[in-house]
This record gives sequence, structure tokens and C-alpha cells, in this order.
Amino acid sequence: MNATPVPSGATIAAAHDAFIAAVAETLHDFLSQKRELMATISPATLVLVDSIKTLVTGGKRMRALLCYWGWRGAGGAPDALAIVQAGAALELFQAAALIHDDIIDRSDTRRGGPSVHRQFSTLHSDSGWALDDERFGHAAAILTGDLCLSLSEEMFASIGAGADSRARAVFNLMRTEVMAGQYLDILEEVAGPSKPHETAVARASSIIRFKSAKYSSEHPLVLGGALAGASRELLAGYSAFALPLGEAFQLRDDVLGVFGDPAQTGKPAGDDLREGKRTVLVGLTIDGAGEADRSFVDSNLGRQDLSDEEISRLCAIMVDSGALARTEDMITELSDTAFAALAQLPIEPSVAGALSALGQGAVSRTS
Repeated sequence: MNATPVPSGATIAAAHDAFIAAVAETLHDFLSQKRELMATISPATLVLVDSIKTLVTGGKRMRALLCYWGWRGAGGAPDALAIVQAGAALELFQAAALIHDDIIDRSDTRRGGPSVHRQFSTLHSDSGWALDDERFGHAAAILTGDLCLSLSEEMFASIGAGADSRARAVFNLMRTEVMAGQYLDILEEVAGPSKPHETAVARASSIIRFKSAKYSSEHPLVLGGALAGASRELLAGYSAFALPLGEAFQLRDDVLGVFGDPAQTGKPAGDDLREGKRTVLVGLTIDGAGEADRSFVDSNLGRQDLSDEEISRLCAIMVDSGALARTEDMITELSDTAFAALAQLPIEPSVAGALSALGQGAVSRTS
């Protein structure tokens, strides 16, 4: 293939940083324009755009970066506007997913600060408005998330004729799969204990694939390749690398949601247990725990008023049942599969190095 050469070492880091800066500038300019538009409707609506702008400022930009290196690996030019727009669209889509996810999970924090629905609830309380502050917060955040989804589509559409029809198909599929996966996730929370515990791990694995893994890594990488006109074979190779990587990424996220340091994750310890997430980690716990411990997990998972002692017991059951160790083994196995596939990709070694660094960061992160 005729890939655009990418120097190694410091120049890769420079390309990485330049792309992140370009995405940040594009998002800033785009949202500033939307803010001006909203001001003509009513100054009261500016808070919608401001909430989105805060959420898309900073962050790891992992999805945008995977899209970029998928583009570069397929021969895309380093400074093309199309890939910057695609990266910005992915950042907006992720922000929309986070806004809605925090409402669904009743999560009050995001990246060390209040989640969007909590910001609106606080605005209601501080303003002394009528009716219920929590209902207002949820309603306003839903609308903000919907606006963010609309802006994501608008940004992707701005690529115009430069967007390969295959890239459009990937972008559309990604959005549909995330919504389906999110529904399966909330369905599992309410129906989980009544289902056969023997299938809990399989159900949780399916959820993380469609809710997170595909949109976190596979679709962004494939999207970048498709935009650059990659061959069908290269896109298949991208999927072989990125899908197991995305699954390992989500498993690491699940571990951090229970055992992570709040100072690094930006969320309270054991938050996932209070939210009732039926993760692979939980499924493995149900699989490996004794009857009394299994009953304790089923009856306490999802309780908002869990005490620190009860969270400590749930964590101990996860360790004693072997679930935490088995989850770590799965992360290792999926990572090995991903990096073995990466080694087979017909791309410049420097692009492979950039993808390897992104992958290692995703599965070994602490926040």
C-alpha cells in the first residue's frame, strides 16, 4: 500500500499533539458559532452549549486519535481537514453518550466534576425555581445530549463529498449499536438477578461489545481508514486489532469503576456498585461466589445507600471468588489478541507504534 510515511519518535508525538490541538480548535470554533446562534434564540439557552463545551474540553481523545491513525495507516495526509472534522464528530458523539449515560446510571460526577444533569439540578436550586430540581436536571440534560448528538451528525456531514460511503455506513452503524447496547445494559440491570446466573458473563460480554468496545476503538479506527480509502483487507485487519482492544478497554473501565482510586478516576469509590452495573466482573463474581455471597451481591447491587462497609464486602467477594483475577486474565488475553493482530497489519511501523502506544494506554490506565 502507499501509506504516507510517518517518522518515528518525537515526530509521532508532534503529529499526535498537532492533531489533538486541531480537533480542540475545531470544536471550540464550531461550538462558539452554535453559541452565537443560541443567543439569537434566547440567552437562557446558552447553558446548553456551554455544558457541551465543558465536556469536550480536554479528555484523552482516544477515539479521535484512533480515527487519525487509522487514516494515516491508510495513506491519509497528516493535516487534512476531513480527518479533523471526523475526530471532532467522534468527540461530540462521545459527549452525548456520556451525558445520557450519567442520567441512566444516576451518576453525579464526571471527570472529577458534576455531571451535566447535576449541573442543571444545581442551577435550578440556586435559581429558586419552581417544581422539582432533579426532574429539571434530567430533562435539561436529555435535551443537551440530544443537541450534542445533532451537532455530532452536523460535524460529520461537514466532511461532505470527501466522506467515503463506507465511512458514512460505519458512522451510522456506530450510533445504532451504542443505543442498542445501552438498552441491553439497562435491561440487564433490572432483569439480571432473575436470569440464569450461568449466562451472566456472556450477557455482560455482549453488552460491552455493542455499548462500548465497538464505538470506543473498532469503529473510530475503521472510520479513519475508510475516509482515507483503505482496502477491505486493511479495514478487516483494523477490526481484528481494535475490537479485542475495545473489549479489554471496557473491562479495565469496569475494574476501575469498583477498585479505582477516586483521585484518579474522578468518581467515588464503588460508584458502579451503587449504580447496579451488571458487568463481566459482576458476572464472574456471581459465577464463582458461594450461595450466601451470591445472594448478598444480587440483593445489594444497585442500592444507592450502600455503606462503605457493604461496598468493602462486595469488593472482598469479587476478590475471594476469583472474579477480579479472572477479569485481569481476560484483559491480558484480549490485549495479546489485539497486539498480535496489530503486528500483522500492512502499515508503516511508525503508525503501528502509535497504535500500540494508544492500545497500551487504554488497557493499563488508572483513570
